[in-house]
Amino acid sequence: MPNITLSVPPEVYRKMKKHPEIKWSEVARRAIIEYLAKIEAEELESDELLSLLGEDFGKELEETPVEKYEEALKETRDAEWKRLSTTPTS
Repeated sequence: MPNITLSVPPEVYRKMKKHPEIKWSEVARRAIIEYLAKIEAEELESDELLSLLGEDFGKELEETPVEKYEEALKETRDAEWKRLSTTPTS
């Protein structure tokens, strides 16, 4: 397995040293893998994404009324607006 060097600020390093029981290389490895998966998911075409999610998901997607998706989108937007409008700024 190839190695990489990772730099962190001194304060982060001091905090990491307080937890020698944690395998920090594994934490970094998992974070990198998750981030790459997120990037790759954003690059997928909708057909590719549907094939990855499986036939059952595709059937459920087709059977769900559009109104249900519209309501879910509205709820998501409202929740995001509430979260952003209540986030303290510095």
